[in-house]
Amino acid sequence: MSSVASPTIVWFRRDLRLSDNPALQAAVERGRPVIPVFVLDDTPGLRAPGAASRWWLDKSLQALAADLEVRGSRLILRRGPAEAVVSALVQETGAERVLWNRLYDPATVGRDTALKASLKASGVAAESFNAALLFEPWQVKNKSGEPFRVFTPFWRAARPLIPEIVVTGAPKALPAPAAWPLSDERSTWRLHPQSPDWSAGFSDWTPGEVGAQQRLSRFLEVGINSYATERDRPDIEATSRLSPHLHFGEIGPRQVLHAVQFASAQPEAARSAEKFVSEIGWREFSYSLLFHTPDLGRDNIKPAFDHFPWRTDAAALEAWRRGRTGFPLVDAGMRELWATGYMHNRVRMVVASFLIKHLLQDWRVGEAWFWDTLVDADPANNAASWQWVAGAGADAQPFFRIYNPMEQGRKFDPEGVYTRRWVPELRRLPDEHIHEPWAAPVEVLRRAGVVLGHTYPQPIVEHKAARERALAALNQMTAAAKG
Repeated sequence: MSSVASPTIVWFRRDLRLSDNPALQAAVERGRPVIPVFVLDDTPGLRAPGAASRWWLDKSLQALAADLEVRGSRLILRRGPAEAVVSALVQETGAERVLWNRLYDPATVGRDTALKASLKASGVAAESFNAALLFEPWQVKNKSGEPFRVFTPFWRAARPLIPEIVVTGAPKALPAPAAWPLSDERSTWRLHPQSPDWSAGFSDWTPGEVGAQQRLSRFLEVGINSYATERDRPDIEATSRLSPHLHFGEIGPRQVLHAVQFASAQPEAARSAEKFVSEIGWREFSYSLLFHTPDLGRDNIKPAFDHFPWRTDAAALEAWRRGRTGFPLVDAGMRELWATGYMHNRVRMVVASFLIKHLLQDWRVGEAWFWDTLVDADPANNAASWQWVAGAGADAQPFFRIYNPMEQGRKFDPEGVYTRRWVPELRRLPDEHIHEPWAAPVEVLRRAGVVLGHTYPQPIVEHKAARERALAALNQMTAAAKG
């Protein structure tokens, strides 16, 4: 293949969109043929996506392939170690340039660094871009030149650094190569669950760039004005639900910020918009932690927690996973997760606190379950948030802050709408008893058709005793850490 016709490979990863995609934009601007590629990298040492993420990836790749086809292009699918796959594609196609957008977990950074060096050594240009974050993780540092470990000063330093947001549209057409390389069939990857197919409850999601834009538009229409005051209410549509779209890069934070800034021109939306933008900032903070803490998902940031006396209780763990703890808000959240691949953020904090502090289960057990069951499971947000709840991480809430599931339910699901949806066996209980059914009078339970221990579980722990046990474990850890 002549140099004039040498194509550019655009290696898609978690940037599954055509608009505001720096790597794709750079390829198009070269005016050469473009070969879009996605590699399902099964290299040992890289964390494989969980089951729910695989479901989403399947649909997102389908959407991306369709968007490319409209523009006269196609998506080439290959499976295997990325370094070998990309190098083979360069040889097959005569590509003289490979472009991609960066990822930030240390294992992937190491892989990409090695690939970039290998390509350049063989005379192939390789360049990476930032499509996933407002800032590179190494950009925001404290006065000592160190990464921040506390969110508030991080965001205070970062907020003024946000450049003027300019987003680019999707290219109208992509120049095709003279010949296309072979591609795997997506169905052979078996990303969609088989035998059984448990994804029926995922039907409310629309993976892909169009779905991401629709989700953003919906939030700006019905959620942004009340976000600051109602974002903790799982019974109200007040959050964006953009997290899986952001994780897979079907929309980028620049696009979201640009749209939110435009919407916040309305005075009633300004406060809520700023609160929402700070949540984007928390995502940036989590990625800074991931980049600078190679074992964020495995090792406690605070070494004292290496001495914590975690319990092993398979029955309690299974009750938590299946939403059978006897605590209605906890069970509602876990059932929502199992059915839909998602859980409201306030409820995530409650169920995580319950697992860690009421049941004394290692936070890594919960992180692994979320990794497998969340459609938005993310290496930065997931690990950082679990460490935060446990008190083991950066800027973490203290371990002794133990959420009371009943009070959390009464405060954030006061009429029991969310709880009744996911724990329908309690739906006939009055509001004043929906979050604490064991305290309801016998006659109230009878009228509601609730038989504790039969139609709905008795609590697997007693709240006050569990709290005291957790604090005793904290004291034991503190003593052990002091030696």
